Amino acid sequence: MMAVRAVNGGSLFRSAASPPLLAFWCGFRHFSSLPLRRNSELGLRFPIFCCENQFLGYGVGRSCSAYSLVDCVMEELAASRQRRRVRANVKVRITSTGELLEDKLVNRELEKGLLLEFKKDSDRILLGVAQRPDGKKNWMVYDQNGVTSSIKPQQITYIVPGVENFDQTDISKFLQNAEENLDPSLLEIAWVELLEKNKSVTAEELAEMIFGSAEPIESYCAHLLLSKDEVYFAVQETKGYCSIYGPRPTRQVEELLHKKLAKEAAEKELQDFVQLLVSAKAKPAHAKPPKSLWMMDEKIRNKIESLEAYAIDDCKSDEQKRTAGMILKTMGLTKSVSSALNLLINIGYFPVHVNLDLLKFNIRTNHSDEIIAAAESLLLESYDPDEVNRKDLTDLKVYAIDVDEADELDDALSATRLQDGRIRVWIHVADPTRYVQPGSMVDREALRRGTSVFLATGTYPMFPEKLAMEGMSLKQGELCNAVSISVVLHSDGSIAEYSVQNSIIKPTYMLTYESATELLHLNLEEEAELKMLSEAAALRLKWRRHQGAIDTSTLETRIKVVNPEDPVPSINLYVENQADPAMRLVSEMMILCGEVVATFGSCNNLPLPYRGQPQSNIDVSAFSHLPEGPVRSSAIVRIMRAAEIDFRKPIRHGVLGVPGYVQFTSPIRRYLDLLAHYQVKAFLRGESPPFSAGQLEGMASIVNMQVRLVRRLSGSSLRHWIIEFLRRQPREKKFRALILRFIKDRVAALLLVEVGFQASAWVSIGAQVGDEVEVQVEEAHPRDDVLSLKEVIRN
Repeated sequence: MMAVRAVNGGSLFRSAASPPLLAFWCGFRHFSSLPLRRNSELGLRFPIFCCENQFLGYGVGRSCSAYSLVDCVMEELAASRQRRRVRANVKVRITSTGELLEDKLVNRELEKGLLLEFKKDSDRILLGVAQRPDGKKNWMVYDQNGVTSSIKPQQITYIVPGVENFDQTDISKFLQNAEENLDPSLLEIAWVELLEKNKSVTAEELAEMIFGSAEPIESYCAHLLLSKDEVYFAVQETKGYCSIYGPRPTRQVEELLHKKLAKEAAEKELQDFVQLLVSAKAKPAHAKPPKSLWMMDEKIRNKIESLEAYAIDDCKSDEQKRTAGMILKTMGLTKSVSSALNLLINIGYFPVHVNLDLLKFNIRTNHSDEIIAAAESLLLESYDPDEVNRKDLTDLKVYAIDVDEADELDDALSATRLQDGRIRVWIHVADPTRYVQPGSMVDREALRRGTSVFLATGTYPMFPEKLAMEGMSLKQGELCNAVSISVVLHSDGSIAEYSVQNSIIKPTYMLTYESATELLHLNLEEEAELKMLSEAAALRLKWRRHQGAIDTSTLETRIKVVNPEDPVPSINLYVENQADPAMRLVSEMMILCGEVVATFGSCNNLPLPYRGQPQSNIDVSAFSHLPEGPVRSSAIVRIMRAAEIDFRKPIRHGVLGVPGYVQFTSPIRRYLDLLAHYQVKAFLRGESPPFSAGQLEGMASIVNMQVRLVRRLSGSSLRHWIIEFLRRQPREKKFRALILRFIKDRVAALLLVEVGFQASAWVSIGAQVGDEVEVQVEEAHPRDDVLSLKEVIRN
């Protein structure tokens, strides 16, 4: 489209593709040597260029100078304003700068065929042609996408001047021409001139300045430049569809320019990072960049850590949340936890089965180099503060019984028969205080951790691995430092006498529960000591039950995942019955040890973490109708009260049926057990206990918070891998399930016997609590914690 305007009897031909007037002197601040003429209305100065026969090659007409041409244009503009002022009869107004606005804000009535810009929603601005009224105020508009919709007057942001009956098929061409003429650098030139004279402009006036024309295309270009500008101009006043823009102060422009450059740099940085993500995502699993590579550059590390924090729903700041959101948006993903998680998995940063709780709870999985160095230096020290007081018990046959993958072995058992027929049992507990003293660097780190972490995918010990495994743990066939509790039992299973002493032992057997149970069944003469231990355990269980102990034994599941970072790692699942003979034996000896230490502490006025659990409100006979074992245990556990701790004196442990109890047998893996060792060991040396009851309480509160987190972490990890195990089973496989209770109507809580896992499913009419049913897995999604079971109905 060619726009033709008459100027001083000649013609200036301008097209949408013609260079703007100011382009002849772009960077005009450098033309100080050229003569300038001021325009009386806007105060603009234009350099004078003289040519023969044509104006710098644009248009054909009589010879003229730039200043005379602009003068004529501005005079014509002034005259046009005067005519509009008379027609509109608009009152004169004044801007905050003192400038007369007069009738700059004259709205055009909406009518059919007008070309207008409007807001479709908060993110989209479109160009369209007015079609017809829609009700009293709304208008139907045909937009650039070929969509007809009804809009409100307040949605209109600009009406393109000089257009009547615009052909809607020309919208795209109009937009293309406008985009081709947009040159934001022209705004700076106009800003300098307008700022000097403190003048404001409408879009049409700016079009006259920078394009030499206020024709539709030029006016719309000027409007786009002004409305999108975030640096040089600000809206001073708006009336309906018209706005007046004023130049911003120099200092403000400098600040905005700085922010703009910083924003552009950040956007470039974001785009580069997104390209890295896209590249990593496209690579096969074996070729994806390792996690360490994302950590090398600080800017990349910050962004990947923002994504990680978003994925575990643990953003430490709004900035992290915004950064992750921008990355996801740029990647074309929804701003959700699952999107961030899947992205990190797809680029190889997270393994497929990443444990989010391990990250979210900030569980320490590695020891610092400083702690490792301190631990290794302890191993090199030969000094044993209790060496002279250690009793040599190397003549005893010592059984260490634990799970087959146990790394930290911290208890073992022995038994002898006295001449009067009574049994003496020994509970030997590893002695970590041989190396670690209260308040030392290694001890403080153990306090912060509170406990070792045992997950299906790995173990994270409380102490550095070398110290825990090589120094503190009991090892078969080697001399080991221990604290040994000796107990002689009466024939009814009660404690006749006991002693607590430092010792040296030499473990004879390292047995799994399965192998220990097998030896018990074989009843070998050469393993008479193991049979004595089993006899003592039976006496203890009988005695505790007479004291009101509650049996809560059930099925317990252990899972070992091999190569957990593989997309499809190997899963080994073990289901242990806590009523198994070897497990019963070990459990009874650990409870006996706890009772002895509580009695020892009480007799010697020692502050210790005494544990108790009041259960006076439980009537076990009320559950006698339920099958003994997991079904009855599940019902009882649901009404049990929480355990309590007293640091001054023993309190009754109703569930265990003992007058007092102290956890003492796992000092390598539980910090509260280690605290009990510190207190007892100091007494055995004739020293005052290192901690008062108040200090123990303070440390216990720190430890228990961490223990609760670890317990939650272990539970969620176990559940994830059990569901993953079930997901991999053939669809037709059937599982035995015990009905533990009914949740609602026929929806029952079930215990999957082969898996040792509780779930729920609808069961048919007639099934009762304690009955066994068969179920199949319908759905299993470990990441979403979803397991759906269906009862198999027998014909």
